[in-house]
Amino acid sequence: MRQSIFKPLSLQESGFEVDDAMRDQLVAGWMRADDGRDPFVAPDFLLGTGPAGNLYSSVDDLARFLIYLMSPQRSNWDGLPNEDVLEEMFTPALASDGRKTSFGLGFHLGDLDGNREVGHGGAVYGFSTQLTLLPDDDLGVVAVAAMDGVNGVVTRLTDYSLRVLLAHQQGKPLPHYRRTVAPDLARVEALVGDYLGDQQSSVVEIRLRSGQMWLRNGSLHRKVRVDASSGEFVFDDEHGYGGVVKVVDGGIDLSGRFYQRFDPAKIPALPPKRWSELIGEYGWNHNVLYIIERHGRLHALVEWFYCYPLDELGDDLFGFPDWGLYHGEKIRFVRDPEGEVHHAIAASVRFDRRHEGAVDGGSFKISPLEPIEALRVRAAQAKPPLEQQDFRPSDLQELINLDPSLRLDIRYATENNFMGSKFYEQSRAFLQRPAANALVRVQKDLASHGLGLLIHDAYRPWSVTKMFWDATPSELKHFVANPKSGSRHNRGCAVDLTLFDFASNEAVSMPSGYDEFSERSYAGYPGGSSRQRWYRERLRSAMEKEEFEVYRFEWWHFDHRDWQHYGLGNQAFADLDP
Repeated sequence: MRQSIFKPLSLQESGFEVDDAMRDQLVAGWMRADDGRDPFVAPDFLLGTGPAGNLYSSVDDLARFLIYLMSPQRSNWDGLPNEDVLEEMFTPALASDGRKTSFGLGFHLGDLDGNREVGHGGAVYGFSTQLTLLPDDDLGVVAVAAMDGVNGVVTRLTDYSLRVLLAHQQGKPLPHYRRTVAPDLARVEALVGDYLGDQQSSVVEIRLRSGQMWLRNGSLHRKVRVDASSGEFVFDDEHGYGGVVKVVDGGIDLSGRFYQRFDPAKIPALPPKRWSELIGEYGWNHNVLYIIERHGRLHALVEWFYCYPLDELGDDLFGFPDWGLYHGEKIRFVRDPEGEVHHAIAASVRFDRRHEGAVDGGSFKISPLEPIEALRVRAAQAKPPLEQQDFRPSDLQELINLDPSLRLDIRYATENNFMGSKFYEQSRAFLQRPAANALVRVQKDLASHGLGLLIHDAYRPWSVTKMFWDATPSELKHFVANPKSGSRHNRGCAVDLTLFDFASNEAVSMPSGYDEFSERSYAGYPGGSSRQRWYRERLRSAMEKEEFEVYRFEWWHFDHRDWQHYGLGNQAFADLDP
């Protein structure tokens, strides 16, 4: 490749291995996921797929390659494929049934507004690239993003740029660049729900999250906005732009396919034991394979975004669907001598079982950075930061006095918590009056469905927040509040809770345990079973109706809208009595 292509084209910033000179120019690529986590730096190891892939290059070098594709007859490129060879490479290959495909030899073929289009997209950990050529118009564009899985974005940029170039070439007005705005919340609220396609496993979910409309259909979780010109609902997110969501009688229309609205109020059934043993995470931090259950079927969530339904072929053996990236492939789960699932072989790649969070339903634990008693002494001597705002007077209300049907499981009044130590002398829960009254309304709403709230924590003295912060390793500090600004728990406007079933008097199962410092705790974590996610969604929906907002890293943590009106508190529970 270096001798036959890079050298004749003077591609001096391209290679399959990063040498010292290239490394100085290499930018950081970023990974992303749809579960609410922050983007993180992508690994830069070679994938071992060169020369079919794993090419490092620059936009300038890719532009030189485009120029060659447009002008192969230039004499200084002797030895490279000529115009006739390239034209054959740009000819659609034939499928087994004789139909033309959308690929030539190494190039994707298409049409841009009636103009023949040739190109190829690329993706490697942390980067997304699109190279597109209009061979009959001598125009080409390349776009690169230092973000994983945004090929829809770079493709939109190349297509729009080509339209601009065509318009300029032809003396026409520049094309309009379609933009979107946030949807009207009333319109979205009317659409929130689940929709069933012509196959029982084909379910579309529409949710409202922090003022944004989200739609999950098949393998992707997409953000829906409103086209500023037409007023239509369209997809507009990191995956790309386009695709209209039409509202029709009794449901929605996606790309000509009707989905009828249905009421999934019934609690989803538990997955069979043979599936429950497989549900979990496999692989590496940069590439996690999630095995989840959705709508009565096991799914594989691959490369963060693509969720494929699996066909059960035998004991611990499943097949990918006949579409998508892995059509025709299988996934086999391998157990150890004790019968525990040890790893999965997916498309011939081994993914070892990951053991995240708590084990066997126990409480998650950390190893405090300092002895508890030393932390306790320092926290008792410290004082909350001085605040200058004009706050409302504190009006903390004890929750069980307002509604005795609320249940308490105050973990910090026991040793059953992530620190393994007792922090409260009393097992009690308080909130500021507006938040407390709102929580009582949530309880009444849930009670009509046979569910109730189980409170783990509410108002928390500032000194305890300082102990948590000082004890927690830096890589886990996003699960605890910085005492420099304090926690909304300290203000009496945050509550940690879950659901319990009135009939069994037992807490329901969620995708993670309380105070579990792992990705399973994220409010948008995609894993687990349909039943677990249904309960998590039911809790979140009920709380949001009363103007609580979930903390994105903890499905159990909710902040009331009034939190900013109250100052930091540091009183012990006993000091709150009249």
